[in-house]
Amino acid sequence: MEQTSNRAEYWKANLRLLFGCLVVWFIVSFGLGIILVDFMNQFSLGGYPLGFWFAQQGSIFTFVVLIFFYAWRMNAIDKKFGVFED
Repeated sequence: MEQTSNRAEYWKANLRLLFGCLVVWFIVSFGLGIILVDFMNQFSLGGYPLGFWFAQQGSIFTFVVLIFFYAWRMNAIDKKFGVFED
């Protein structure tokens, strides 16, 4: 019974992390790059309007950072639940 409970808690932690990463990626790519593009274009980064930059580069950079963040956090979650790899 306890092992089933641990599996459920492990899965909840995994889904919570995954959902959080997807929310951040959605906000950066869709929110800042599409919905708020006019507001973001008031500012510039490297000579380019910030809304354009987020649509073209920012969402990609954020995705790469999220990959490393997800791997780091999943290693911690794996260790917490005793399913980590050496």
